[in-house]
Amino acid sequence: MQAGKLALTLALAAAATAAHAQSYPTKPIRLIIPFAPGGTTDIVGRGAADQMSRILGQPVVVENRAGGGGSIGADAIAKAAPDGYTIGISTVSTMAVNPACNPKLSYDPIKDFKPITNLANVANVIAVNPNFPAKNYKEFLAVLKANPGKYSYASSGTCGFGHMLGEQFKVSTKTFMVHIPYRGAGPALNDVLAGQVPIMVDNLPSSMPYIKAGKLRPLVVAWNKRLDSLPDVPTFGEMGLKEPNDPAWYGLVAPAGTPDDVIKKLNEAAVKALQDKDFQQRLRTAGAEPSGNTPAQHAAEIKKEFDKMKNLVKVQNIKLEQ
Repeated sequence: MQAGKLALTLALAAAATAAHAQSYPTKPIRLIIPFAPGGTTDIVGRGAADQMSRILGQPVVVENRAGGGGSIGADAIAKAAPDGYTIGISTVSTMAVNPACNPKLSYDPIKDFKPITNLANVANVIAVNPNFPAKNYKEFLAVLKANPGKYSYASSGTCGFGHMLGEQFKVSTKTFMVHIPYRGAGPALNDVLAGQVPIMVDNLPSSMPYIKAGKLRPLVVAWNKRLDSLPDVPTFGEMGLKEPNDPAWYGLVAPAGTPDDVIKKLNEAAVKALQDKDFQQRLRTAGAEPSGNTPAQHAAEIKKEFDKMKNLVKVQNIKLEQ
């Protein structure tokens, strides 16, 4: 008798879940962007929200929750009710770099989220002040090898994405540059442009205006092929450097425990959103390339990057500034 009651309870629960997924969404969805308005993350997130609102028939309302290098917003996503009505933007910083640098972080990037899709990828770049004594990547590498510790590179901050790419580059090339952390890419770029620091390691979108203006010289990019906008600049992959060649990405995740049928519906809406020509143009103008893969593929991207960053933190003995 008890077994029969249990079976009936499970059947009713399954039916309720299925009904929820079929009717979902019936109210607005909150999209947490774990960074301040205006940056690439915000551009990607707001564009996705606009298109997904139209596709799903309910408003997708953006909430910027900045702070802690994205960890405050990521924690809010992880702690939200797993009902499909709170989702958020995933980034390399929030899902890989921060957890690798700070084991005491309040969330686990693998256990506490359910990936939906990768929305867009962004190239990364190593660029130098035009006065730097190297005109291309091969000359740059030769200068660094001949002068270990003489040159420094700027990044958006300790355990920021630029810092980690710079350290990965050092490991991969067996070179040594001194890291100079800043409070954001803007201040770092200002000092590189002024010649205070010779080298910049950055996401391409924030450096691109200065590259186009001739104020920065790009030497190598992280991308799967040469960029149409920088046809003379090789990729790390071309130079035999596999580890630094991964792009940055901006995805969608939900709290762990969100029903699979809801994840499927969100994935379909996001992929369809990325087919919109205007949204594609907005992304490309910001230096991002539309993606739109499966939940399993984005989960694999997160795990790969997290494992890579954990190893890098250990090898380079990277410690987060407190």
